[in-house]
Amino acid sequence: MRAKDPRMSSPEKPGQDASLPEADDRAGVGHNREQPVVWERWQKKRTFVRALEGTYSHLTKELLNQPRVLSMTSKPWKGGPQHFSKTGITPGTTAVAQSIETHIEAYGPGAYGQKHGHLNSAVFYVIKGRGHDIHDGRLIPWKAGDIMIVECGCVHQHFNDDPDEEAILLVFKAKPLFLFMHLLFQKMVAYPPTTLLEGHEDWKPPTDL
Repeated sequence: MRAKDPRMSSPEKPGQDASLPEADDRAGVGHNREQPVVWERWQKKRTFVRALEGTYSHLTKELLNQPRVLSMTSKPWKGGPQHFSKTGITPGTTAVAQSIETHIEAYGPGAYGQKHGHLNSAVFYVIKGRGHDIHDGRLIPWKAGDIMIVECGCVHQHFNDDPDEEAILLVFKAKPLFLFMHLLFQKMVAYPPTTLLEGHEDWKPPTDL
């Protein structure tokens, strides 16, 4: 079992993160507060649900004119050095879809990602590799060709169990719908490693995805 993140120690009062000043109860802090992180997407401003403004005819025409085929290879990988991700569909980047969010995740040999929880569920299709998840303390193995479900409100973490090969996961979420209904709570328990993979220091995610 991995050591408990010191940032998750018992707070001074219910609902307050002990690493924050007692007076800092403003909305929007959470795991987005200023601190060293691996991926800038955890702190940068994002569009989770976009406004629908205009007439019905204008909105319908705009929707019908959106592309139906998107190139993932043209999108950059972000993150590292052990775990990378690239955005597929989000309300902020793809007008044809308002209700879902997708991305691809790549884990280097023996790598693992962040430990976190959120209210929305998620579906993972394992494109390549083998590994396991920890869902609220329960171990769940997976391999290429499997579909894995993270249930609502589950604290989870993904692990690549292959010491020599990468793992690739395709993720689908209804996150925008949850956020639209103000089901906003998310919590980062532990960030992914910031060190290079021992024995695979030159590993990079694939260029053909």
